[in-house]
Amino acid sequence: MRHLHLILVLTTSLLPFATAQAATAVLPQTGQTTCTDAAGAAIACANTGQDGDRKAGVAWPDPRFTVDGTGNCITDNLTGLMWVRHPDATTRTWQQALEFSNGLALCGSTDWRLPNINELDSLVNLEVANQATFLNGQGFGGVQADSYWSSSIWAGFGSSSVPLAWAVTLASGGMGPIDRSTSRYVLPVRARQ
Repeated sequence: MRHLHLILVLTTSLLPFATAQAATAVLPQTGQTTCTDAAGAAIACANTGQDGDRKAGVAWPDPRFTVDGTGNCITDNLTGLMWVRHPDATTRTWQQALEFSNGLALCGSTDWRLPNINELDSLVNLEVANQATFLNGQGFGGVQADSYWSSSIWAGFGSSSVPLAWAVTLASGGMGPIDRSTSRYVLPVRARQ
């Protein structure tokens, strides 16, 4: 009888977990609005099934970015993240980038940090060829067309014993793992409350 009671308790306590479903992730649009044919020439997007046709994801707000009252920070109205508006032109190793970001006091906040790869990649607009030019035209200043560190380490495969971390190139918008001992740019972020 004691075992039956234990089985009933476990069964009824685990029932909510068995019927729970994962929520759908809300992802932003890529920014693409054009479509191309097989040769790369621009075509009308209607019924192509390409990203410029479907525009899947959450639509971008207008304006996408808002500069704060101090002029030193900029908020992404799509993600709610606050970024350093004018990142310095100093390159740092990954560890230095973490320490710099974590020690930053700006716009009345001290909870700055190095963005994770998804946060950093959320700045990429796939409709434009140069992400730095795009961001600098949206209210940022001094964003370089080069690689920026994320806080995300690379858990890659292969024979490399060199510690790597993910970075996003704010020229092409590409991302990839980079040796953490090399120097890259830093664009600190914080979650806006």
